[in-house]
Amino acid sequence: MSVETLIIWLVVGAIAGWLAGAVVKGGGFGLVGDIVVGIVGAIIGGWLAGVLGIHIGGGIIASIITATGGAIVLLLLVRLVRRA
Repeated sequence: MSVETLIIWLVVGAIAGWLAGAVVKGGGFGLVGDIVVGIVGAIIGGWLAGVLGIHIGGGIIASIITATGGAIVLLLLVRLVRRA
């Protein structure tokens, strides 16, 4: 993995985590928390898109959309688990 790829992962993760935090909880989780939520969300979002047969396209914007969707799902699941 190149340095550029790692930087792109971190930037996409930070943006997706921040967006998901803003949608679900009303705020972010700090830079590191947003990056972690965004990267895990990207994994979940990519898996869900494949299972559901959804293809958004390529590029950074598509990656951010997919990661944000997955991060929202992740945060909703965490919210459900915390209530139980």
